[in-house]
Amino acid sequence: MDGTVTAAVGDPRSDEPGPAGKGLAKTPGALAGIKIIDLTRVLGGPYCTMILSDHGADVIKIEPPQGDEVRDWGPPFHGGDASYFIGVNRNKRAIALDLGRPEGKAVLLRLLDGSDVLIENFKPGAMEKWGLGYQDMLSQRFPGLIHCRVSGFGGDGPLGGLPGYDAILQAMTGLMSVNGDAGTGPMRLGTAMVDMGTGLYSAIGILMALHERAHSGRGQYLDMTLYDCGMALLHPQAANFFLNGKRPAGTGNPHPNLVPYDKYPTRTCEIFIASGNNGQFRKLCALIGRAELADDPRFANNGERNENRVALTLALAAAFADQDGEELALRLIRNGVPAGPVLPVDQATAAPHTAHREMVTELDWYKGIGTPIKFSRTQGGTRRPPPRFAEHGTEILTQHGYSEAEIAALRQSGVLAVERRL
Repeated sequence: MDGTVTAAVGDPRSDEPGPAGKGLAKTPGALAGIKIIDLTRVLGGPYCTMILSDHGADVIKIEPPQGDEVRDWGPPFHGGDASYFIGVNRNKRAIALDLGRPEGKAVLLRLLDGSDVLIENFKPGAMEKWGLGYQDMLSQRFPGLIHCRVSGFGGDGPLGGLPGYDAILQAMTGLMSVNGDAGTGPMRLGTAMVDMGTGLYSAIGILMALHERAHSGRGQYLDMTLYDCGMALLHPQAANFFLNGKRPAGTGNPHPNLVPYDKYPTRTCEIFIASGNNGQFRKLCALIGRAELADDPRFANNGERNENRVALTLALAAAFADQDGEELALRLIRNGVPAGPVLPVDQATAAPHTAHREMVTELDWYKGIGTPIKFSRTQGGTRRPPPRFAEHGTEILTQHGYSEAEIAALRQSGVLAVERRL
């Protein structure tokens, strides 16, 4: 790793006392010493690098002079930055460079010296056009560098080079077709599952490449696409289709293979039941005072329950109608029957177990969803709030050996941006 990383206040590498907060990093992290140059924008790439930065990787986020466009995807806003940006960019340091100019390219190459990972989501061919292609240039100059490209469809093939957008990829990979039900038709998933799934797969791929490099000493190129990652999420629908040849359709809340596996109304709220085997179903019937349902031949096993799901759904809905949903769900799950209340976001994030697991993190003005990756020794978490535009430009360049005069010249020429060019 090149240079000494300036620690944020509260960072375990700092001698200053840590601030008050929630879900904060308590150690340098499992990825301390890993340096990542992040040229990504919007969601998939930034989500990937936030996962890595939560666990100690030094992520230098390089934005174009116009900034990452999701800084504008609001309201709500904080300090001019939209929640969409804030939610996936904590723990990073930010600099803004015009990479279309030779001087900007030269700065990028200097930042890459000593870096472990470069991740970008430019249109395939853009890096090559700038003379920064992996095969022809980066792998030769930085043989240990791992270059991860995130794109919509990859650079070749029938759709190669086309731009990728989460909802479009949900539509094209079949995910939308299995969401919703017969009444709604295909529906977009409420979260950007393809973008975020690609970010997760990319983080896994980068970690695999880092592990392999420890043995070979060589970097490599990762070709990550939204198309591939969206397709990889088609379970169990693709597995069902490959086995029975029937086109999967949206079933709404019910599971296509398991019964009962559905949402049910109660007197106080809706609950979800996910009974996966005959033992759980028998327990469910006993706990709701309808033990006879388990002895009904129509419901004797999962195959029969699937054939008679309408009759079973009506019987269960009637049994739940006068129950306190939260109390019932807790009683069921504590007795081995998977169940839970259907909570809105405000209630889910305020739940006692959410607080116990530190899944809401806070530092200064920042509040977000905490890291789900819990280590026994190298705990990760929040180290610094998401960066303001170009917030760390001078700090980063100084760390990489630039003098005050050189930084001033880059700023005056516009290669180093300090304010967004809107």
